[in-house]
Amino acid sequence: MEPDPRRPARRRLLTGAAALTASAALAPFGTATAGAAAYARRLTPGRGAYPPRQWVPASPSNFTAAKRPTQYPVEMVVIHVTQETYAHTLKLFQNPAHKAAAHYVVRSTDGHLAQCVRERDVAWHAGNWDYNTRSIGIEHEGWIDDPAWFTDILYTRSARLTAAICDRYSIPKDREHIIGHVEVPGSDHTDPGEFWDWARYLQLVNGLSWRTTM
Repeated sequence: MEPDPRRPARRRLLTGAAALTASAALAPFGTATAGAAAYARRLTPGRGAYPPRQWVPASPSNFTAAKRPTQYPVEMVVIHVTQETYAHTLKLFQNPAHKAAAHYVVRSTDGHLAQCVRERDVAWHAGNWDYNTRSIGIEHEGWIDDPAWFTDILYTRSARLTAAICDRYSIPKDREHIIGHVEVPGSDHTDPGEFWDWARYLQLVNGLSWRTTM
């Protein structure tokens, strides 16, 4: 895949000013009703559970309401790379015409975590209905041809989330159950790409990094 000339330079996003700008740009997404605010509070558990995350709901047109794991078993975690900025990814998930969304999105600069679809619901992230019904999708901000986006904090926060998901649903923490989008049958995507460090990621997941206070 050739580099996208429209994408922002990595060094610009790493500056403090750019980080503040990105946070400010997300302010409209954080403006929630009382019910959404209550749900967001439940998304910030104590130590030893899920990492804190911001509730940024996707359009109902981009997922299927369900009652998992009763209706469908949750057996996998699918790792994605956005090929977009974090902020633009959230906008796409809120666009009813997009027809796709993942459960979570991880920001590169600081590991900030957004939840866009409840785990009980079927997010349209894998391009395969069977895999959608049986998996949790995690998007990571970045481009597959530029490993600079895969920061230490992105790996750590994502691994902490994946470990918690695996523990909740009794999913083995191995490469048969934690897979890349490219490994989904019928998918035409190549993410997370050759620069995604699977060995490091699985080591973090199995090291229970989610137990640490981040």
